Amino acid sequence: MSEQSKRPLILASGSPRRRELLARMGYTFEICTPDVDEHVTGHARDIVHTLAQRKAHAAAGHYVRGVIIASDTLVSLDGAPLGKPSDAKEAHAMLAALSGREHEVFTGVCVLDAETGQSETRTVRTGVTFREITPEEIDAYIATGEPMDKAGAYAIQGGAAPFVAGLDGEYENVVGFPVAEVGEMLKSFGI
Repeated sequence: MSEQSKRPLILASGSPRRRELLARMGYTFEICTPDVDEHVTGHARDIVHTLAQRKAHAAAGHYVRGVIIASDTLVSLDGAPLGKPSDAKEAHAMLAALSGREHEVFTGVCVLDAETGQSETRTVRTGVTFREITPEEIDAYIATGEPMDKAGAYAIQGGAAPFVAGLDGEYENVVGFPVAEVGEMLKSFGI
């Protein structure tokens, strides 16, 4: 019997992108979408670290055994975190601010053994450079609705792909799940 069959793997996320990436890595897992207080202030690196831990611990409360994996992603411009826009006007402002500049995407990942309490949290950074984006391009992208539930008001794997002029780091991290780091972490937990 494999170690994974003894301890289920639980993804503490409702994100279809995270589900798809974890499945693509070859893992079988359950989904748990814990309710957590997401009000955290500070640098984006610290916020995602804290939120990944909160999500993992909240999910672990529902399981006697199993390995929980949780993550959180934020865009940061000049050290200021950019979460999900509240409306089209805020989405436009975010995208206009990112136009022609490099920004950072941080994803915090926490792996937690529900039975033993052993946990590990890592934060991964990717630099993303956008080309100059015209106001018309921004408006057309916002009209698709895609930016409204995305940190920094964009999905690199979606309609914002043509805006990207360069990457410094892991592409999947910008999607919201750094698969190389996740694979290493799960391996260290025997998964």
